[in-house]
Amino acid sequence: MKVTKLPIEGVLLIEPQIFGDARGWFFETYNEERYRAAGVCETFVQDNQSFSQKNVVRGLHFQKPPFTQAKLVSVIQGAVLDVAVDLRAGSPTYGQYVSAVLTGENHHQLFVPKGFAHGFSVLEDNTIFAYKCSDFYHKESEGNIVYNDPDIHVEWGIENPILSDKDKIGPTLREFVTPF
Repeated sequence: MKVTKLPIEGVLLIEPQIFGDARGWFFETYNEERYRAAGVCETFVQDNQSFSQKNVVRGLHFQKPPFTQAKLVSVIQGAVLDVAVDLRAGSPTYGQYVSAVLTGENHHQLFVPKGFAHGFSVLEDNTIFAYKCSDFYHKESEGNIVYNDPDIHVEWGIENPILSDKDKIGPTLREFVTPF
């Protein structure tokens, strides 16, 4: 697999090796030994999937300590623009984001460390998004930054986002006090 360190420390773009022939293809979506060697040293305890139509934006979400989550995300079908925003106190890239296009065809994965808000915009109908989490979901610890924060200025790649009620509101980065 090919691992690329993105401009924000700790965020990795992972391109698994695809083995294909006339029957189709095969690849490992996760191998603890290989991923640890690549710098992904989390133990994953929960796998999730979401199904969305084009123009949905989910995020920017995180869980507060002590239930922070690192995530290893990918797309099974369709396409997303995946976004990670650095919320780590004292980080030289605090408030900045990186993004990557993940598709069911390119099989790329993004590793999002603890201390980041995470979100994605859906670029194709019938998209299935998968993510491994390093801690269990804990409703009382969930938090968010409003998706259209003017200081972060995420370029979501869509014009008229479809949002949940909680993603329409939330603190901006200026109003946010980082727990990380």
